[in-house]
Amino acid sequence: MPGIDECLLEAMRLPGARGAALVDWTSGLALGTVGEAPGDDHETTAAEAAELARLAAEHGAFAAGGSDHGGPPVEDLIVSNRDSYHLLRFVDTTFDSSVFLHLWLARAEGNLALARIRLGEMAARLVLG
Repeated sequence: MPGIDECLLEAMRLPGARGAALVDWTSGLALGTVGEAPGDDHETTAAEAAELARLAAEHGAFAAGGSDHGGPPVEDLIVSNRDSYHLLRFVDTTFDSSVFLHLWLARAEGNLALARIRLGEMAARLVLG
């Protein structure tokens, strides 16, 4: 079972990966980063992505109907722009499930469907501690 560094390095092997981070969405802090960050600032990117994640996680409109298993109510968020995708995958943990994986993909080289599947697999295997 991979830890943070191994998980982020695995994410960077995905086609089109530009950068990846594990972020705590309650504090906005990056717990680990690898590769590039938009604007060349991992800390700012983590804080801004955490705002988006927190918005989705704390509003019931985005929760799965009738599923209250104690983990995050949202699986992932996808934000796209002209040249890239940002995929935020929530990680279900034994404590408060307040972390997510953020993968930044170049749109021309990335495969969003593949990245979403693989990031989900990574999130399921990730060991925090």
